[in-house]
Amino acid sequence: MSICELGFIGCGNMGSAIVRAAVKKVAPPKVLLANRTAAKAEALADELGCQSGSNEDAVKFCKYIFLGVKPGMMEDMLKPLQEILRERSADECTPFVLVTMAAGLSIAEIQRMAGGAYPVIRIMPNTPVSIGKGMTLVCASPEVTEEQLREFEAFMAGIGRLDYISEHLIDAASALSGCGPAYVYLFIEALADGAVECGLPRQKAMEYACQTLIGAASLVLESGSHPGALKDAVCSPGGTTIAGVHALERGGLRCAAMDAVKAAYDKTCKL
Repeated sequence: MSICELGFIGCGNMGSAIVRAAVKKVAPPKVLLANRTAAKAEALADELGCQSGSNEDAVKFCKYIFLGVKPGMMEDMLKPLQEILRERSADECTPFVLVTMAAGLSIAEIQRMAGGAYPVIRIMPNTPVSIGKGMTLVCASPEVTEEQLREFEAFMAGIGRLDYISEHLIDAASALSGCGPAYVYLFIEALADGAVECGLPRQKAMEYACQTLIGAASLVLESGSHPGALKDAVCSPGGTTIAGVHALERGGLRCAAMDAVKAAYDKTCKL
């Protein structure tokens, strides 16, 4: 087996989402998939035109090795691979980078579990990476070269936005961007339910709710305006929108959203 650009150990929801986006920029035959249940990796590989193999294959033959297992499983997964990593590290002709997306596990912990101070890129993506609309947080160990970072960015160009952040902030940021899609889906569903109660057909209610969030979020990003100012611009004196805003405030929307991010952060710190 020849050297592959990307290797994925773990093809769960997040791993498979990144794979689907990655193959937009990386030739599928240069991507190797491995999973504890081999049939899952094989099925995804067949669908996308990638290779499939074992964890050992991913560590032996891939330049960027994505560690897509749950935090509690990481040490048991890496321990049997330590010798292969040690041997490969001694060969300057086949450099590699470990890419972790495990919540709550620092770069230093990944290096300890892997058995050496290997180059590590830590990412925290969210599920919209699967359609190229993700928000992915990135930090890297000192062992990762600038050339490797630029190459990694090129490979990940199909997943959406990447933003570098200090590692001590990554858990707080992930409580927002990583967990946030779930909060947004709840809000979309609630908006659509409200419109259905008012008589709008379900399909139209869902479409309007989704496009409204897409448009509003895009306006914040592209205009650079504070969301409070944009909100004020929609709220005419004595109008319908301010009545709706009052209802949301009465229901504690802002407090509930803040509590959700804080609860996710606290949970991450306990992992």
